[in-house]
This record gives sequence, C-alpha cells and structure tokens, in this order.
Amino acid sequence: MAMQHKILIMGASYGSLLGTKLALAGHAVHLVCLPAEADLINKEGAVVRMPVKGRDGLVEINSKKLPGKMTAGGTAGVKPSDYDLVALAMQEPQYRSPGVRELLDAVARARVPCMSIMNMPPLPYLARIPGVDVKAIRSCYTDPTVWDGFDPKLMTLCSPDPQAFRPPEEKVNVLQVRLPTNFKSARFDSEAHTAILRRLESDIEASRFNGIELPVKLKVHDSVFVPLAKWAMLIAGNYRCVLRDSVRPIKEAVHGDLAASRAVYNWVVKLCVSLGADEKDMVPFDKYANAALSLLTPSSAARALANGAPNIERVDLLVKTIAAQKGMRLDVVDQTVALVDGWLEKNRKKAA
Repeated sequence: MAMQHKILIMGASYGSLLGTKLALAGHAVHLVCLPAEADLINKEGAVVRMPVKGRDGLVEINSKKLPGKMTAGGTAGVKPSDYDLVALAMQEPQYRSPGVRELLDAVARARVPCMSIMNMPPLPYLARIPGVDVKAIRSCYTDPTVWDGFDPKLMTLCSPDPQAFRPPEEKVNVLQVRLPTNFKSARFDSEAHTAILRRLESDIEASRFNGIELPVKLKVHDSVFVPLAKWAMLIAGNYRCVLRDSVRPIKEAVHGDLAASRAVYNWVVKLCVSLGADEKDMVPFDKYANAALSLLTPSSAARALANGAPNIERVDLLVKTIAAQKGMRLDVVDQTVALVDGWLEKNRKKAA
C-alpha cells in the first residue's frame, strides 16, 4: 500500500465522520476534541452509524476495527507540521476558545494545507472568490482575527452535506448519520496540495467495510464555487427553522411553505451564480426538498439558539451581506437574519 497520509482534524463530531472514512481508507487521523471525547475515542473508538442503501437498519463502524489509525486528544502539544492536511470541523465560534485559537494560529504559521468542513466558510477561503469584499464581511464572524494569519492559497472549503447527530442517549463518541450524502471539496490553489485531496478521494472510493461499500464519499472539484451549493440549503432550511419564540424541524421549515422555500433557495443560487458559479455546480431545489423530508429535527444552529447559545455560525448574515455587495436583497432572508439576531440578543442578556 502507498504511504498513508497523516491528517489532523479539529473537532470530533463531524470530524469523527470524516476521520472514520479516512481511517477506513488506511490513513492516520488525530482528532482534537474535549477531554471526555478524547478519552472515550482512545479507549473505545469513534463509533459511526449510517444507513446503507439496500440494507435494513444502520451499519456501525468502530474506528478501532479499521485499517488506518484514529487517535484523539486536546489542543496541547499538537505539532501541525507533523501533518499533511488539517481539517477544520468545529463550529466557527469555537475557534476563538483558549487553546483552540493558539492551535489554529500554529496551523497557519506551519503553512499546512487546510480543508474546512464548517458551514461558515473561513475568511481566507472567501478571499479566493473574486467579487467578494472580504473586509466588508468580517462582522459576520464571531472573531474574524483568528483567520488573519492564513494564506488563502492554503485554505479550501468542503461542503458538509452529510447530516449527522449525536444521539442524546448515547456516549459522546457515538455519531449517527441521518443523510449519507458526500463531502464536496474545492481544489487548493496548489496542484501538489490538491493531489492530497484526490488521493484521499480515491482511497475512500476504493475502501470497503466488511465487504460493504459505505456512503459518504469525498468528492474533489476544480471549481471553488461547488461547496457554496450548501448556502441555498442552509438559508432555505436550516436557518428558517428559527421562529420568533420557538424552533421547528428542517422538514417543516422547507415543506411548510414549499413555494417560499423554493423562492429563497433559487435566490441564493442566483447569488452564487452572480459570484461566478456555474448553475450546474448547484443542487436543484427539488433534490434538496426531497432530502429535507428525512430531516425531522431542528438544525444545529436552531437547537443551539434554543439552548441559549450566545454565538452561532452566521451563514444567514454572511449571505445577506454578500448579496448586498451585489445589489441583491430578499425580504425572507432579512426576516430570518432579524429572528436570529433577536435570539442571540436575548441569549446574551441571559448570559450576562
């Protein structure tokens, strides 16, 4: 077998899904996470359960039974230059946390290529997209300064399309995949760094678990716009889970008023096309709406607001702000942003 890659993943929720796929493909993965998560993963493995087409129930994959290796630990003592690739899998507000911020800065200084699987694209990635005024969108980030040390050429974005959650009754090393779609990554500026992604893509494609071909692949695209296809899904579904005094499931947000959802979705697609995306890079609304039928809980952003979070990823505000740069606005998007603003203001007052 060819030499394995060493991959550092910051974050163990979605990170454990990507990490499990990489370990199944024979690579070495180290997850940066909380002590309780790290202890369980090192002792019992990361456990990922996913539906597989044509099979009843869920297939359970334990990282300890895979050809590659998965380890976990905290931020201390991590040397980014030891790794071929860093995957950013935490929520955007977490990167300013003590320890995490310093590690992120060390990653930037080490000039290791980074692939973000955040919903909120890191600022250095948006600097790769012509027509986006990066200075004007800094206010959309919890702390934009954490990204200042990065070279945009070393940052790419991977759309985290798979939907997964941690079952509340299970230990924190268990992740359940609800919608087993693919991670879709844009290429790096450098061909050498893109070659790492293409190697991981082909190794994941070729991997089998007990003879089973598992879903959730890594797909690498030449277009920097492909990961932005997630924006339309987030604005039409995830953020419209937020109501004035409550939250609702993604299915209800999308299918409660399908015509309104279609209008929002297509407006975001139009925005992406105005930035330079090819409409073929975007996911058709009907395909998304069909997938949303299985999303029976509120989005992670909506759940975080309902649980009192003082900060969440603000893709809603980011899209509104970038649209304004293009002379575009939509009432439904303005209303969504206002609702999220209201929840955050209320949550911050409670926390103060």
